[in-house]
Amino acid sequence: MSAIAQTLSSILGSDGVVEWDSLDSPTQQRLRCAFPSASLPHCIAYPSTQAQLAEAIAAIAASRCAFVPAGSLSKIDWGGVPSGVQVILSTARLNRLIEHAVNDLTVTMEAGMSLASLQSILADAGQFLALDPAYGDRATLGGIVATGDTGSWRQRYGGVRDQLLGVSFVRSDGELAKAGSRVVKNVAGYDLMKLFTGSYGTLGMICQVTFRVYPQSEASGTVMLSGDTAAIASASQTLLASALTPTAADLLSPGLVKQLGRGEEMGLVVRFQSVAESVQEQSARLMAVGETLGLKGTCHTQKDEADLWQGLRERMQPDGTFGAIACKIGVRPTEAVAALSKFAALSDGSGLGQIHLSSGLGWLQFAEGTVQESVLSMRQLCQSSGGFLSVMVAPISVKNQVDVWGYQGNALEVMRKIKQQFDSDHILSPHRFMGGI
Repeated sequence: MSAIAQTLSSILGSDGVVEWDSLDSPTQQRLRCAFPSASLPHCIAYPSTQAQLAEAIAAIAASRCAFVPAGSLSKIDWGGVPSGVQVILSTARLNRLIEHAVNDLTVTMEAGMSLASLQSILADAGQFLALDPAYGDRATLGGIVATGDTGSWRQRYGGVRDQLLGVSFVRSDGELAKAGSRVVKNVAGYDLMKLFTGSYGTLGMICQVTFRVYPQSEASGTVMLSGDTAAIASASQTLLASALTPTAADLLSPGLVKQLGRGEEMGLVVRFQSVAESVQEQSARLMAVGETLGLKGTCHTQKDEADLWQGLRERMQPDGTFGAIACKIGVRPTEAVAALSKFAALSDGSGLGQIHLSSGLGWLQFAEGTVQESVLSMRQLCQSSGGFLSVMVAPISVKNQVDVWGYQGNALEVMRKIKQQFDSDHILSPHRFMGGI
């Protein structure tokens, strides 16, 4: 047993530390997708309380070991390739509900609770958390915040930052800290919550979060339109300019539409959730728009729409174990259709792309064996119109040859100063974020 594993075992107990050789094969494979083969983590540590977590991080800091915060490991391979990491510190056993203020529409839980578990708890009170991230069946709330992963509900409810009310975290020196509140109107510490959302575990380890939640809708329905690119663009602009209020609206690449068995042209999938009469009326209006433009339209009721959205999730969840390259994309909403058209051409129609209509954010998946030039060409297109393309999931050999984040802004120096203030010894997820942070 390594020295740091022995130290952590004295804090967490013998069952709180699992060394590399004792990890099951799927977990080892997952970690090999995230870490260089010459620098695999020695162990995974599982604190059971926030106090244990703080003590473990203090011990790691005293040993000057690098570590990566994690939850269920579902996104451990996102972003840059961490180097020199000896420990993965997991919140998997920090999964307790702290408080559900039903009347205040807020909920507080430990960071290791899975989104699926939380949604089940909220459903009993007729509520839900409006996040629809990748790996939603197993992703933890702390990991969702750390990666800023929102999903299709961004259209109506905004991103993670818009729904996060409070966060508690352990600093790199083992001290507990918090920002925000359990009260919706309290904005104290808002900037700190912004910093931690999408920080990829480089500033501290999130141990508790508070979110605003929403009442479940009475009814739900989804309209899918597919057809000519220009007609899809026109339908999209008509939707954005209308009084319709979708909770989700996504543009789909031809390759993704084909995999869903809905044709071989570009698609637009739109979800309405409200009272039954409103869902029916809004769905009918959008179907009429599609018919006018010569698009093929399908209207899904609440009984059968679940399969469509589940199919989208399954196909768009990045999986580095098969050698595909998955990228996060951001373009102006008005450029989204053109970006997907370019992507379809670069990927010979086989690539899978999904862009959220109102924000221009989304995901692109290049097929296994894609040449790097295609990815870089797509990045150049995005950047030429003020957007970005970041390589989230790819073989390590690819990540070692390209700038994963492709950041061209002027904030790197500010980011480095923030990193220095929060983690002066650079033991938190080293080199995972942009600029080697």
